[in-house]
Amino acid sequence: MGHIYGYIRVSTDKQTVDNQELAILKYCDKWKMQVDEWYKVQTSSRKTTKQRRIDELLEVLRKGDTLIVAELSRLARSVGQIAVIVDRLLESGVRIVCIKEGMDLNGKRDMKAKVMITMFSLFAEIERDLISERTKEGLARARAQGKVLGRPKGSLGKSMLDGKEKEIKILLDKKVSKASIAKIYGVSWAAADNFIRKRRLS
Repeated sequence: MGHIYGYIRVSTDKQTVDNQELAILKYCDKWKMQVDEWYKVQTSSRKTTKQRRIDELLEVLRKGDTLIVAELSRLARSVGQIAVIVDRLLESGVRIVCIKEGMDLNGKRDMKAKVMITMFSLFAEIERDLISERTKEGLARARAQGKVLGRPKGSLGKSMLDGKEKEIKILLDKKVSKASIAKIYGVSWAAADNFIRKRRLS
């Protein structure tokens, strides 16, 4: 039998891990399970997957393991990013339990999992449309106020997207726009476009 991992993330000092931990422990008690290892992270959802220890978790989890979270929002900052993480875990044969949503995916790409990922993709598409609309409105306001748009010249450097090539390739294959990818990972459109072109991901 594989290992069971509990993942907990809180955004600020004022929040505690207690509620999430209690929810996971209650679930485990009900189903006669025991968490073998905890991942407790105090950081904002706006931070990178590395800072939220998601990258580390994805490397540790193996086929037959179980990942339990109190709610989906602990894993990612957007529906698009959740879709990528869930897809990758299922590809590795990892069972995913999200208590609040009542979601239990058994590590197989069965009909239930396919329906769930399709729903994520649909919500991600709606999310992308909303982001696009808000971005256009924001740009229009900035232009109206005479602000200079874009990043200053010569401000290139090591990309925040380093190590995310596989995830970004999955998003591109699912027809996710560069603007949405930029929003998902918290970088500018120019940074995402430059990263994708230089690494020939598209």
